[in-house]
Amino acid sequence: MVGLIVGVVLTFIRQSGLPELSSVVALYVSFIRGTPGLIQVLIVYYALPTIGLNLAPLPAGIVALGMNSGAYVSEILRGGLAALPLGQIEAARSMGMSTFLIWRRILLPQVLVIVLPPLTGEFISLLKASSLLSVITIVELTRSAQRIVAITYQPIELYVAAAMLYFAMCFTLASISRKLEKLTAAYRL
Repeated sequence: MVGLIVGVVLTFIRQSGLPELSSVVALYVSFIRGTPGLIQVLIVYYALPTIGLNLAPLPAGIVALGMNSGAYVSEILRGGLAALPLGQIEAARSMGMSTFLIWRRILLPQVLVIVLPPLTGEFISLLKASSLLSVITIVELTRSAQRIVAITYQPIELYVAAAMLYFAMCFTLASISRKLEKLTAAYRL
């Protein structure tokens, strides 16, 4: 959810027509997409305290993954916006609609239908990337498996079980997405 909110805000800023802000967002998106997620997690958790921003492991993980996902969501939404005919925006403006209303009633509903498949892929990647948070002491699925392996000495069974749980969650997300795609097929351009 954090990544979706960040992505929508970044997209709105990038489309605002203010070249300085748009350039900053483009640089941010390029930086995030060009650096490993693990490094981003480590920067948020270990480097931000040097400038006075001390975050506990869970909030740091949420911020790191949210900011990472937000950059990718922003690019996905930008691509979806590029697929829309410009005449719709011009028609809405000629009817006196505000920018906010144009986004809420015209652009976002259509874009969300267009970008549902890549957004699902991003959410699945985010789910799998949550395993990176184990390096900042967050006990999630992978870390739990590691802890149990240390006690039972059964790595194959436990890591396969963890993999199956990740697969089940990702398969469920993909299935829900396919159903949503079928429901929204009538709204495609």
